[in-house]
Amino acid sequence: MAAFTAVTSANRTDRRPADDPGLYNVKTFGAKADGKTIDTPAINKAIDAAAAAGGGTVFFPAGNYLSVSIHLKSNIALYLDQGATIVAANTSSDAKYDPPEPNEWDKYQDFGHSHWRNSLIWGENLTNVSILGPGMIWGKGLVRSGTQSRTQQQNDALNAARAGEPKTPFGYPNPRDEVEPGWGNKSISLKLCRNVIIRDITILHGGHFAILATGVDNLTIDNLKIDTNRDGIDVDACKNVRISNCTVNSPFDDGICPKSSFALGYARATENVTITNCQVSGYDEGSLLDGTYKRAFNNQNGTFSPTGRIKFGTESNGGFKNITISNCVFEYCRGLALETVDGGLLEDVTISNITMRDISNSPIFLRLGSRVRGPQGTPVGALRRVNIDNVIVYNAQPRYASLISGIPGHDIEDLRLSNIRVYYQGGGTKEQAALEPPEKENDYPEPTMFGQIPAYGFFIRHVRGLEMSDVAVTYLKDDARPAFILSDAKVVDLRNIKARHGQGLPSFILKDVEDFLLQQSQPLPDTKLATVKRHQF
Repeated sequence: MAAFTAVTSANRTDRRPADDPGLYNVKTFGAKADGKTIDTPAINKAIDAAAAAGGGTVFFPAGNYLSVSIHLKSNIALYLDQGATIVAANTSSDAKYDPPEPNEWDKYQDFGHSHWRNSLIWGENLTNVSILGPGMIWGKGLVRSGTQSRTQQQNDALNAARAGEPKTPFGYPNPRDEVEPGWGNKSISLKLCRNVIIRDITILHGGHFAILATGVDNLTIDNLKIDTNRDGIDVDACKNVRISNCTVNSPFDDGICPKSSFALGYARATENVTITNCQVSGYDEGSLLDGTYKRAFNNQNGTFSPTGRIKFGTESNGGFKNITISNCVFEYCRGLALETVDGGLLEDVTISNITMRDISNSPIFLRLGSRVRGPQGTPVGALRRVNIDNVIVYNAQPRYASLISGIPGHDIEDLRLSNIRVYYQGGGTKEQAALEPPEKENDYPEPTMFGQIPAYGFFIRHVRGLEMSDVAVTYLKDDARPAFILSDAKVVDLRNIKARHGQGLPSFILKDVEDFLLQQSQPLPDTKLATVKRHQF
């Protein structure tokens, strides 16, 4: 009887003979899988042979495959069997990653977003590509920043030369941001590809990006475990994307992150995306995969705020359209963030069935800003038609309420929030309640940009067309701040709102609000206001 190798898909197991002519075993092409020999030439030979035959599966049996840049080709599947690990080699005189390709548009986003070839596995202008498990990609030798690719002496010299650097509008390209040639900073990097499947693999220590997909259409990412030291899954200027059943632990950066940068040289929306049945967290790197879920890491000043969230942006030149997020869990990380600050339209987004626990900043953060990091004349974008439903949050950090903020003259529009319960840590003071958050229209978007927030529940500013129903906010420790502050808000319809507040303290503060209606929110009275300069109750 012929030997067989299992190749799994989402809902079935296909079995194909090990001597199948469409199966290209990398060991046949000279791979040693001993964790010592650089196996890149053998791996790329296997890919070349499969591509020359019109396509096939490049098979990695159990073993440790030390490698630098692997070149994907069209009509190729990489299959990592159980016990197979592709290990990113440390850069040395004998092992160098492909150099980053030139990109004349690198002034509009950082080095990591602007280059693809300095990666462990990369492909460009490909169709019909798969990377399948159940094996692992371990980015052991990858770096997460330019600093790690240089000696301390080299970094000191760059820092000393900062004053003499030419100034650019957005600070890029930046010599300190750049990874030195020969070093790799991404596990999987794809540019301008179609019909891509990444399924069932595990990624450990992925570098700047575990997965960066830019301009990739018809992309399926399913059943991954990612435990990494910076971004997990970034889909940038992509169309028709399905991300499902993934667990992403990324304490130092975002877990699942739709973006729409200018890295391709033009603005392209990320659209038609579903993110479902996923978990994101910010535990210590490696402790997701080993099952310890540690929270031991802290920075020098003790203010570490694990990231690990689902976020749109910050790169947002092309915008975001027709996106759903459903059935997702956030734990020990930052909250949900929808950001458009570089001229793109963020519209037609539905978010439902979300649970969050131990959240390190705003549970819900919606930001329309005017950083406009793009070509001259880039306008302010828009954020509109967003529904958020059925969300429960427990133990959210007390400094930051849920934040919904446009900028003067540019409102967030047509927003609906329903069936939401948020339990904040509390502890806010009357002094904090008197604060007035700055606008910071042109700044990098992050809840920390506004400092401490004078409301504990929701701070809402520069909004038109807001509906909230069946929303409850409370705190675990007494808080002297109001539950809600609305400023420059128009056409507001609130129903069945429950807001805990201290003795003699207001639940709501309204500033420059028009067409306001609150109903069915006992013990608060029904309130209808045509226009009000300032009102509290």
